[in-house]
Order: sequence, then C-alpha cells, then structure tokens
Amino acid sequence: MGRGKIEIKRIENANSRQVTFSKRRAGLLKKAQELAILCDAEVAVIIFSNTGKLFEFSSSGMKRTLSRYNKCLDFSEVAVAEYKTEKQDSKEVDGLKDEIAKLQMKQLRLLGKDLNGLSLKELQLLEQDLNEGLLLVKEKKEKLLMEQLEQSRVQEQRAMLENETLRRQVEELRGFFPPTECSVPAYLEYYPLGRKNSLMNHSSASPDVASDGAVEKGDSDTTLHLG
Repeated sequence: MGRGKIEIKRIENANSRQVTFSKRRAGLLKKAQELAILCDAEVAVIIFSNTGKLFEFSSSGMKRTLSRYNKCLDFSEVAVAEYKTEKQDSKEVDGLKDEIAKLQMKQLRLLGKDLNGLSLKELQLLEQDLNEGLLLVKEKKEKLLMEQLEQSRVQEQRAMLENETLRRQVEELRGFFPPTECSVPAYLEYYPLGRKNSLMNHSSASPDVASDGAVEKGDSDTTLHLG
C-alpha cells in the first residue's frame, strides 16, 4: 500500500515535530543542492528552527547571493517607481495635449475662423472677449506713448541743462581775458611803419639844417667883408 496523504498542519507532539523538521530540512537542502548542480543555478536556502538555530545552504556563497538579491530587489523597486512615473507623465502629457488643442481652437476663433457650430451665446462671449482684448491693447498702446513722451521730455530737459552748463563755462573762460577797445598791430605790421616814419622825420629835418648852415655861412661872409 502507498503512503497516505499527510494533512499539512502544525504537529502538536514536540518529538514528532523535531523529527519531521530534521528529515524535511535535510531533504530540502539536498534538493537545493541538486537543483544548483543539475540546472547550473545559484541557489541559497536559509532556515531558522523554532529554537532560533540557523541552517543555510548556498551554491555560490551566502554573502554573494544576498548581495545579488538586494540589487535585484532595489532594481525591482526602481523599475516599479519608474513605471509609476511614466504612467503619471503619460497622463500629464495627454492633459497637456488636450489643453493645447483647446487653446489652438480658441486662437482660431479669436481670429474669426472655425466659427461653425457656435451658438449665439458662445458668439456673444467671443465678441465680449475680443472687446476686452481690444481695450487692453489700447491701454497698453497709450501707456507706451506716454512713456515715450516722458522720455523725450527728460531728454529735452537734460539737453537744456547741458547747454546752460556749457554757456556758463564759456562766460567763465571769457572772464579770464578782459576785452580791449583797440586792436594791437602785429610786429611785422608795426615795424615797417616805424622805419618809414623815422625816414620821414630825417627828411623833414634836413631843410632846417641846410638853412641854418646857410645863415652861418652868410654871417661868416659878412664877417669877412667887415674885416
């Protein structure tokens, strides 16, 4: 006869439980070793008894197997996180695409295109949006014009101040050189005139000298006659 099917539950008898643990532990470790050899697999088994005693088996070293397990576990967690992130990003991308499509449709309608299918109320709202936008554009334009006028006024005042400063500097420079009533001739102009005047003075004085010589000569002749 074959063995009957054993009900899988906790064995109440401590001795029977210990015997069963020893037999099945040895069988499990043997199966793990056979699996590693037959299939060229990396196998590790860790067993703790009810008393806290450790039993283990590893085909490639327990530390190496545990390190590899932790890396795979971390990779699995990273993969799950990446999948969740990609899924969230996909939802956000879909939402952004819908938003872009709505904005493009609104832009076309603001340009007066693709107005088919709009109700009277929607057309009135569109007209209101256009009027509000036009008012904002006019306000912005007026603001820019006022700013340009203000800049021009400031530049004009600055130019006037610079001109006034330059005028004062010129007046200060003129104060260092007092004005003269008559102009002084240059040396080259003055020297020939002085020489000419000296020659004229000599020529004018010569007749007098001649007359004086003539008088003296006449006196000498009279003296001679008288003697």
